[in-house]
Amino acid sequence: MSTPPSLASGPEGPRALRPLLDTVLRALDEGARARGGPLPSGGPDAVAARMRDAVGDVLPDQGDPHALHSLVRALAENAADPADPLCTAHLHCPPLALATAADLAASTLNPSLDSWDQGPGAAELEALVTGALAGEVFGDGGGERRRTAPVTPAPQAAPPHTTTGTTPTPAPTPPRNPPSALITTGGTESNQLALLLAREAHGAGVRLVHGANAHHSLPRAAWLLGLPEPVVVPAPAGVLDPACLDEALRQLPGPHIVAATAGTTDAGLIDPLPEIAALCAAHGARLHVDAAYGGGLLFSDRHRAPLTGLDAADTVTLDLHKLGWQPVAAGVLAVRDPGDLAVLHHRADYLNADDDTEAGLPDLLGRSLRTSRRPDVLKIAVTLGTLGRSGLGRLVEQVCERAAEFAALVHDHPGFELYDPPTISTVLFRPAHATDAAVAAVRRRLLTDGRAVLGRARLDGRLWLKATFLNPHTRPDDLAALLKLVEGNTPG
Repeated sequence: MSTPPSLASGPEGPRALRPLLDTVLRALDEGARARGGPLPSGGPDAVAARMRDAVGDVLPDQGDPHALHSLVRALAENAADPADPLCTAHLHCPPLALATAADLAASTLNPSLDSWDQGPGAAELEALVTGALAGEVFGDGGGERRRTAPVTPAPQAAPPHTTTGTTPTPAPTPPRNPPSALITTGGTESNQLALLLAREAHGAGVRLVHGANAHHSLPRAAWLLGLPEPVVVPAPAGVLDPACLDEALRQLPGPHIVAATAGTTDAGLIDPLPEIAALCAAHGARLHVDAAYGGGLLFSDRHRAPLTGLDAADTVTLDLHKLGWQPVAAGVLAVRDPGDLAVLHHRADYLNADDDTEAGLPDLLGRSLRTSRRPDVLKIAVTLGTLGRSGLGRLVEQVCERAAEFAALVHDHPGFELYDPPTISTVLFRPAHATDAAVAAVRRRLLTDGRAVLGRARLDGRLWLKATFLNPHTRPDDLAALLKLVEGNTPG
């Protein structure tokens, strides 16, 4: 009788993993050397052929003991490497080594956060980390909602009070429940949950109002949730126009949920959050801020000012696999009023029976729409604890500085046109006098050759090349090399 394969956890786990990790690390190194750049060369057909050769029979009758090495090597050879300084197309960060190591521990222990008895320590860790992140977004206790319109309080019994002479002493204000947060798979799930909470709070007729610059997941979430057709507000300068928002909220019957953006996908721009928050308060609209990209600025005292007004939102999307340097996935939805999360409560007797809950076992099903759920919080906690706010802030400042330096190179080069100085770490540029077709062709040529990975964005009716800097190890000579590559591949 053959011996079954080793397990990752348990008494023999470390001994079983150690040689396998050596194999993985060797295969990663070999694959990266074979790739030789930020992207595999040859384009889709060449990549598909190499992967087919490496995989062979997907499910052979007899297994191959070398499959771990061969498949990891092939994947590394045919991967996009976000740690390469010339890989700048997307909000796709190079993960920190310590976060990746923590992710290995999470995979090894394999807790599932759908019931306390599957991950008791992980459940408590998630509660601690999400509470801290929510506090980072909203401040201690969630702060006070900025209101410019009168609010009629709900009828309530007169509070008890004591008197001294004829002057009553009011009872103390009850403490506000602190804000909360959920761990998600990323910005898309966070945005969907934000709209779900709005629907449950205000009814199925709540209408999404968002800028033309908003992430595609927001109107898609409205469609998935059966909400009315969203209203799109113009964003003529790349950010939501407050005057147009005011007009839309005046003309359209409510209730409304306004979605603002702090870090657009195309250019990294931040909507005027204080003005939007004031308009939402004046019109009684709910406010959601998609800060999947820009939320990382919270860690930097130097760069967090553009997020002023974020704490007035009802819900906020964060994505720590962008400006947080986490392996995917590491999304967060921060919620000002933890009472909003009650609608996610769900009962499954084998996971959160009433008598277990009454006996003190934590109920985790209301923390997500997913059931089986890995402890993505561990890598986040390790990163926060190891680097602290100042360490993460330095990483944010480094990538913002690289973006500013690259923008200066573009601005000073007579052969290029700069869209605008970067707000965060995204730079849009294009060869001067080139047609849109030429701009697209330059990008595809560099992708096919595997020499540089640039994104694309269409703004002001023109196509731009997009470089998003998320690698804090990028050096000034890497920036010059990237610009030289684009210049050398642009038709003269």
